[in-house]
Amino acid sequence: MEPAVRAYIDAIAPEHRPLFDRIHGLILSAHPEAEVVLSYDIPTYRTAGRRLYLAAWRHGVSLYGWQHGRDAGFAARHPELLHGKATIRLRPDDAAGMSDDELREFVTAALSD
Repeated sequence: MEPAVRAYIDAIAPEHRPLFDRIHGLILSAHPEAEVVLSYDIPTYRTAGRRLYLAAWRHGVSLYGWQHGRDAGFAARHPELLHGKATIRLRPDDAAGMSDDELREFVTAALSD
């Protein structure tokens, strides 16, 4: 992992760090081949031809950059979390009611060929 990515993660507010760490871990467990780099000043997970951005914000975390239809039905099940065409705003309370399997299915679909 690039030092800039480590610095970004280390600077995440303590109240959002557990959610960030959970999503980060799920992405890497689903795609251990993913390269983690800093792009647009946020952690970016790159696989062959795909990218997924994970950023910490004051509300929690946001996932960006996945293509419409490559979300394993996540946006249809959780339209209240969708912001714009390809941004999911996930608050700690939202994520508390979701299984790791559901989140892993989303990141798998977003980063798979």
